[in-house]
Amino acid sequence: MNSIAKRLSTSFTRPSHGINSLSHGNSQLQQLRGIRVRVRNGKLEQALGFMQRIMQSSGIERLIKEQRTHHVKNSEKRVLAQKNLERKIRSQELSRKLQSILNQKVRGL
Repeated sequence: MNSIAKRLSTSFTRPSHGINSLSHGNSQLQQLRGIRVRVRNGKLEQALGFMQRIMQSSGIERLIKEQRTHHVKNSEKRVLAQKNLERKIRSQELSRKLQSILNQKVRGL
């Protein structure tokens, strides 16, 4: 859990004001907003677990992983490429299904 906290502290820095800071758009707004988690009754591990779930659901964890500067193994690249391909195919299939349903409703079938 400590590695997550370290990655968060390094990746959430306030940007400099200028043209480049405006070009990032929504991701920059998310970085400035941050995540707040309360530690109740000294249960730090529980609070870190809760923070990790929030990060996963909001996509911040994905942004942190994309900013990695170390070497990514070829096997890891293949796994990530396969997952991206599966996500893309699933999205296309869902889009086709929704399109056919809408077409049927428009036609009155």
